Amino acid sequence: MPAIVMDKQGSGPEFEAKFTFYVFICCIMAAFGGLMFGYDIGISGGVTSMDDFLIKFFPKVYAKKQEAKENNYCKYDNQFLQLFTSSLYLAALVFTFLASYACKKYGRRPTMRAASLFFLVGVVLNAAAMDLTMLIIGRIFLGIGVGFANNVVPLFLSEIAPPKIRGALNILFQLLITVGILVANLVNYRTSSIHPWGWRISLGGAGVPAILLCIGSLFIAETPTSLIQRGHLDEGRATLKKIRGTSNVEAEFNEICRACKAANLVKQPFKKLANRNNRPPLVIAIAMQVFQQFTGINAIMFYAPVLFQTIGFGNDASLLSAVITGLVNVLCTIVSVLYVDKVGRKVLLLESVVQMLISQGAIGTILMIHLKNANTLEHNVAIAVVILVCSFVSCFAWSWGPLGWLIPSETFPLETRAAGFSFAVSSNMLCTFIIAQAFLSMLCHMRAGIFYFFSGWIVIMGLFVALLLPETKGIPIDEVDKIWREHWYWKRFMDDEGAISKVQREQE
Repeated sequence: MPAIVMDKQGSGPEFEAKFTFYVFICCIMAAFGGLMFGYDIGISGGVTSMDDFLIKFFPKVYAKKQEAKENNYCKYDNQFLQLFTSSLYLAALVFTFLASYACKKYGRRPTMRAASLFFLVGVVLNAAAMDLTMLIIGRIFLGIGVGFANNVVPLFLSEIAPPKIRGALNILFQLLITVGILVANLVNYRTSSIHPWGWRISLGGAGVPAILLCIGSLFIAETPTSLIQRGHLDEGRATLKKIRGTSNVEAEFNEICRACKAANLVKQPFKKLANRNNRPPLVIAIAMQVFQQFTGINAIMFYAPVLFQTIGFGNDASLLSAVITGLVNVLCTIVSVLYVDKVGRKVLLLESVVQMLISQGAIGTILMIHLKNANTLEHNVAIAVVILVCSFVSCFAWSWGPLGWLIPSETFPLETRAAGFSFAVSSNMLCTFIIAQAFLSMLCHMRAGIFYFFSGWIVIMGLFVALLLPETKGIPIDEVDKIWREHWYWKRFMDDEGAISKVQREQE
């Protein structure tokens, strides 16, 4: 492949690199962590709409669903049913901090392997579940795996990718999340007609991406940053030559060594995050995760079949509609891969805010006018809602979906990168838990107004991006501190301590 010369934006020597096939394979294998996560997101909503699953674990929900005059908005309102989905994210919230420690001490590859093994234990427990307790314990193990994978994979991708295509390669994680959701929807559509154990096939299928991640972690390269930070200098240099496709890596190797030396001086990275200098990336990382979830995307992706049944589709039709939205999700994530390193992060985020606001507002208005407690939507109106859902999913897929993971992974300095990103992941898991646990109850009580609730958050997101989010396109990952010093607001948090340490590193 042709060489890519990395210009450090006037802040130092150029880094020579080729986008090698080996790097591409490493990124694909690591991104199977996204496939694992996405499959679980897609599978849970379909399974919770299957009658056989409800009869075995949630008979009260099944009985409510069969009532002659069921309430469209409230028939799935059950805290234990929501706990089936949300318990995974509560476990991921807790264990992401352990993943941060594992990333730093043992490296990126072993952490990926641990993620896949925890996830496989959860898959076995879920597929073989005989009661609700066994089901929830399985979900907790799945959550541990997700917490580890979501922490390590974006870091791995950011550290191994050449700077000018870091955005595109990092988005492979989100792309495989969307592929996982689509595959899960297709599996649910097929297994919904297999009685009475089709749901076991759906849940057991989550083991396939976990096995792929486990196998991949045995063969991919450890990142040079992780190797050098743990004292393996010769191996780090050799790996850097291998992934860059050139022997001319001394400039980048020395830069990584300087960053690692500074990072190793920090014995308590979580305490270091409390320093004023680290406030800008920490705020950005947490805010991006909170906003990503409060767009309402996971309310749609978790419960797409349930949502489409609510607006009048039958079981098979609702699962098929979920497949359609999953396909849109995959195709539009590719748009982000192609354009994130060309037009930048902010352009994609701001465009999507406008499109999501229109889509959410229109869905809320249509449901408020046409969907009452005990009727179904007319066919043409229901189709219009599906189109609007696809419009919402499409713009999320090329913006807040992938960029919510990309931006936090590339804005922290090395000394707090793993710890800072663990806060980002934990924030995502906390908000995902809240949405998963509360959405069906919110739908019952707020009815169509829930879409206006998410619209209000979208307005806040747009203002945040326009005023406070710096552009990180093309900036080498170990030079990101410059974006805070040049930003109109965040520069006030960058004190002389950070500037002095930067000068010292450059003089060494």
